[in-house]
Amino acid sequence: MAQVTITINSREYAVACEDGQEARIYQLADILDEKARALTGGSQQVNENMLLAMVGLVLADELSELKKGKKPFESNTGQNIDDTRLLDLDEAISKKLKSLDEKLNLLANELNLL
Repeated sequence: MAQVTITINSREYAVACEDGQEARIYQLADILDEKARALTGGSQQVNENMLLAMVGLVLADELSELKKGKKPFESNTGQNIDDTRLLDLDEAISKKLKSLDEKLNLLANELNLL
């Protein structure tokens, strides 16, 4: 069994895979990294669990659209982008990230008071 180190949103993860599958794991990790960076705007201050959930939702949405026979948008590629859908998704994600950031700051302030 092989082991590779992938990088997602500037964080490294050791992943085991079958021998010969290393290149595919790197390709898949690049997709995840692209989605994560698009969602965070390159910020590394996002909670990993929240980021995982958001990336999962984006990929699930794309898969759902494919199953419906629609072409999903692909960020940063210029292919099949539905501008309205992309803007709506970006706004929703921005609101969630802002809310999460505010909650984390409140929690950090409360911890500093202890």
